[in-house]
Amino acid sequence: MPDRVLFRGHLARRDPRTLSLFLARRHVRLKDFGRYAQARTAELKAHAERLAAEANRPFLYLSSPHTARTGYTKEQLARDIAERDGVREGLVCVLSALEPCNAFDVRGNHKTHRLEIVRRLRQCLHFYFYFLDPELGFMHVRLQSWLPFTIQIYVNGREWLCRQLDQRGLGYQRYDNALVAIADLGAAQRLARHFLRRRWPATLDRCAHRVNPLLAAMHATGYAGYYWVTEQCEIATDLMFRRRAALRTLLPDLLQHSLLALSAEDALRFLGRKPHGRYQGETTADLKRRPEGVRVKFRMKRNSIKLYDKWSVLRVETTIHNPREFKTLRRVQGSLRWMPLPKGVAYFWRLNEIGQSANARFLEALASVHPTHQAVAELDRLSRSRIVGYQRSARFNPLSAQDTRLFAAALSGRHLLNGFRNRDLTGLLGVPPAGTDIRRRRERTARLIAKLRGHGLIATVPRSRLYRVTPRGHRIRSAVIRFRHVDFPQAFAAAA
Repeated sequence: MPDRVLFRGHLARRDPRTLSLFLARRHVRLKDFGRYAQARTAELKAHAERLAAEANRPFLYLSSPHTARTGYTKEQLARDIAERDGVREGLVCVLSALEPCNAFDVRGNHKTHRLEIVRRLRQCLHFYFYFLDPELGFMHVRLQSWLPFTIQIYVNGREWLCRQLDQRGLGYQRYDNALVAIADLGAAQRLARHFLRRRWPATLDRCAHRVNPLLAAMHATGYAGYYWVTEQCEIATDLMFRRRAALRTLLPDLLQHSLLALSAEDALRFLGRKPHGRYQGETTADLKRRPEGVRVKFRMKRNSIKLYDKWSVLRVETTIHNPREFKTLRRVQGSLRWMPLPKGVAYFWRLNEIGQSANARFLEALASVHPTHQAVAELDRLSRSRIVGYQRSARFNPLSAQDTRLFAAALSGRHLLNGFRNRDLTGLLGVPPAGTDIRRRRERTARLIAKLRGHGLIATVPRSRLYRVTPRGHRIRSAVIRFRHVDFPQAFAAAA
């Protein structure tokens, strides 16, 4: 289901000609546009301060940037305020910051010698309203204080799902924005489908009217309200493990396979694009280590798909910034055609469908991974000394010729039926049975047998003096001998 979603609202008629008509109906001359816009900004600021005062919540101006790059985001600041003040529902705080925006302004045209309205990049105040909504959970509304008053609303699908589970009394465990355990997975999956079928325009309009008191006057002079688009959508598929340790042992193999075995063409196929010669764009893959985990990410233009861990959850997440890279069925002149996907919120369901398909294709590609974590753990155990009871067993060196010869002798297939004794192993190690030092040689062999037993490679046969190779011993014998005589020489020759 969707994870982080950013909806953006644009006034349905936001072109300069419509603004000229709006100003004329308000009896505002173009030379007075600056004073008029500043007055509207002051009105929005007074409304934001009034909302904060009525709810007895803080109104803060941020003089320095609070972003992910600085290590302390506005969202984290709002969450800290909510935890500090014990806010459980309603407005948490209002933050204001001076940020760049695309807004209207009035400039003189040197050719026509007249004032005209243009759109340009500038800086203006932005208000961030953070709420703990009874239905949507933790969310925020970002309002631009200068015409055309662009608005942005952030919601999180996991936040909404947690509220739904709480209302139905279904237990769950949560880590950040991931659910690591759910009492009834089937019910949770059915609830997740309702998130896509919400009447989002009505929900978003209610949020906009709550923070922008100027909408009523704008409706009366020709503005039809906000046109809502999906600015960014993250569609996540979570695989829950019972224990974090189980995921941590499997994750290195998945990351290695993603970077080494998957190509740029695979990344295009994950995101539903067929590689062809007319494709113009860059597809990249990178690995990043963060304090909370490791992630691998494939990018196709402004869209991406990534794999990362969150405690005991393995998450595959597709992020869509540019939906026009994908197709949807639309009725054009009476017939259905595959057309570029618009950003309108009416196609929110289609974004989720594309993201879920991309996640499924990525997971299918990872299904061919052969886990090597168990082999690495066995090699580490073999290369370390062990203490069993009061007896210490020295470590093995799987690359040495001496230990390889010992494995070949002790773990030989001729011992499968009856096992072997001390004298059998002494003979296989190339030590002649005759001579004055036979006792010393057998004592040395006894120490090697104790070493093999200490590492669990052989075990005694009950009520006898025979030894038999354990299943683990057979696997290690084959792997060590093959590595020394086959794999390492091939890798060495290939490296040359």
